[in-house]
Amino acid sequence: MNKIDGFKKLLSVLLRIATSFILLFILFKFNKIDFNSLLRDIKSADRALLCVGFAFFILSYVMSFWRWKILLEAVNIFIPLKKLISCFCGGVFFSIFLPSTIGGDLVRTADLVSHTRKAKEVIASVFLDRLSGYIGMALVIIPAFLLGGSLVSDRVVLISVSAIVLILLLVLLLLFNSFIYEKISGFLSVPGAGRIREAIKDMHREIHVFRNHKKMIAGNIAISFAIQLIFPVSIYFIGLSLGVKINIFYYLIFVPIINAITLLPISMGGLGLREGLYVFYFAKAGVIKQLALAVSILSFSFVVFYGAIGGIFYVLTVHRRRLQHDQPSRL
Repeated sequence: MNKIDGFKKLLSVLLRIATSFILLFILFKFNKIDFNSLLRDIKSADRALLCVGFAFFILSYVMSFWRWKILLEAVNIFIPLKKLISCFCGGVFFSIFLPSTIGGDLVRTADLVSHTRKAKEVIASVFLDRLSGYIGMALVIIPAFLLGGSLVSDRVVLISVSAIVLILLLVLLLLFNSFIYEKISGFLSVPGAGRIREAIKDMHREIHVFRNHKKMIAGNIAISFAIQLIFPVSIYFIGLSLGVKINIFYYLIFVPIINAITLLPISMGGLGLREGLYVFYFAKAGVIKQLALAVSILSFSFVVFYGAIGGIFYVLTVHRRRLQHDQPSRL
């Protein structure tokens, strides 16, 4: 059974790697993008502006770590800062190779559970961390679209924004509306849905623990809003470094949409899917496809660079941590 599971996981990874390469091949082939010309564009990017963009990028990750730490402390999970940073860095590193950021979430969850023995609380904190990030995304994209939507008179963009808001509303109703929750639970009473039903019940119960921390939740959403505002600004400076001079509202609308779609576990770390989305959406702002692709590649290089540093820190600390006996969390 273990061999079969291992084979399935390996096959899944290989399929996503293949998907990434196929998407990139299609992108280059059908958009007639010259690879050498693309490299010249990237090499000619203004390094000072790239540094500014990278500074905003790092700030968004520091704030993401802070947001998760606050959630953990709300459920009485207190561990040494070095261990927590290592868990977070491990998640960032493995998200490069696993399907979307969700893969990285699974890594940091598993790592922290091995230290705290509080699986339900850790899972709930990671889920709520991702959910608050999604809420922050919606809080950025809705006013940006209302204020700058006239710049993009496009049905696809309107549908994308509407889908993001609708999905958020459905998730919030499932988690916090008792009537909807009971209906979904009833629907999942069919044979074979036991594990899913129990998982939803556990998640619903743990998430409700956070309802007693309203100030913390409000602060968490405020941090998420700031993160989702800062990240498009980082991409904006990458665009400026390449000579892309468009209204910043395009970034505040397009980048959250792209981030939301790349949450789908289709390709390896979103590679291929993300690049195609940058080309597709930024073409609506009049950006040359090759430059839009360069923006995406440079933004991904930020993730790889930061993830590599985090991976080194994770590898240097994880062995030492696993040699130690797990200590119970301080209550």
